[in-house]
Amino acid sequence: MKKAFYFGLLTMLSFSLMSSTCSSDDDGGSPNDNSQQISQIENTVESGTWQITNFNDSGQNETSNFNGYDFSFNSDGSLVATNGSNTMTGTWSVTNDSNSDDDSSSDDDIDFNILFPVPDSNDFEDLNDDWDIVSSSSTRIDLIDISGGNGETDMLTFEKN
Repeated sequence: MKKAFYFGLLTMLSFSLMSSTCSSDDDGGSPNDNSQQISQIENTVESGTWQITNFNDSGQNETSNFNGYDFSFNSDGSLVATNGSNTMTGTWSVTNDSNSDDDSSSDDDIDFNILFPVPDSNDFEDLNDDWDIVSSSSTRIDLIDISGGNGETDMLTFEKN
């Protein structure tokens, strides 16, 4: 009787240990763990200054509203846009998308968040959003936002100076 009890206990312990060491995914991380990619994007944009080379707001090309502005993405989360005579200050961050009603069908995308505390009539208000990253490199980042209300698409591209 004791042998059967110990055998059963040993079997349960073995299965318990095996199941705790196995992973159900191939990459070894959680499906929403984008920390390495987020860190890489943050390090890239914190280096140097950037300019907007494309801003398409619901089909309207509004890139010229930001001509001459250099954007600095600072490590403290501040975002400064200056064109020599005007300076706009806001915040930025790169985060895992955690908004279930976001515009993306993917639940593991990364958001590039921009916020300038300005009135609705200010051109910089159009940049305020949780943008989805389409692509990024050491010299360019392409962002998109699809409105949840009317389905209109906004495109924003920053290129390194």
